Amino acid sequence: MASLWKAFCYTLGVMFIGLLLYQGWFAAHIWYWVGHNPESTSFMRASLERLREKNPHAILKQRWTSYGRISNALKRAVIVAEDAKFSEHDGFDWEGIQKAMEKNQRRGRVVAGGSTITQQLAKNLFLSGERTLWRKGEEAVITSMLEMLMTKERILEIYLNVAEWGDGVFGAEAAARHYYNVSAASLNAEQAARLAAMLPRPLYYERNRDSPFLRRYSDTIRARMPSAELP
Repeated sequence: MASLWKAFCYTLGVMFIGLLLYQGWFAAHIWYWVGHNPESTSFMRASLERLREKNPHAILKQRWTSYGRISNALKRAVIVAEDAKFSEHDGFDWEGIQKAMEKNQRRGRVVAGGSTITQQLAKNLFLSGERTLWRKGEEAVITSMLEMLMTKERILEIYLNVAEWGDGVFGAEAAARHYYNVSAASLNAEQAARLAAMLPRPLYYERNRDSPFLRRYSDTIRARMPSAELP
């Protein structure tokens, strides 16, 4: 019996140390990215792998652009569309999560997420698209790390550079050139609102750019942009 107990404790200890090392791997990357730009993300690598199944020579469209060279209009539009309380919360919008849960319960299916920009960045940087309790727990841990180690400005800067805006199109600079043939710095309010409205379903809206819903949603975002608080 004593030997079994010893083996059990030893196994628990090894698992605990392994978990600490695993979380440390995430923390080390986040700490490094405080001052260095990520070259790719888990989501980008998955997208490239999918594209190369059809075309072995496929590449992603992405060009890093510093925070100061991204239009304030786009920053405001994305905050309005994705996370209105971005500058206030600690990575989690608890009120938004509760509203999303209530909406999903009424509809009987998942129609709203309530994820903040920080949560979306955590998922894009490190995680797969699977929906499991373990993945959601990992997302929460990484979200907390991002908020502890990075400023809000840095979180938004990275998010705007790695967000998906089309099939193989990632980041504000690539999106601005892909859709409007301008730089991210030159995006006007109308263009910024349209790009922000595309974020929930970029692949669909890339193919359906004249969608009436996209047009209406863009107008709503544009009307709310003056109230958005930038970090």
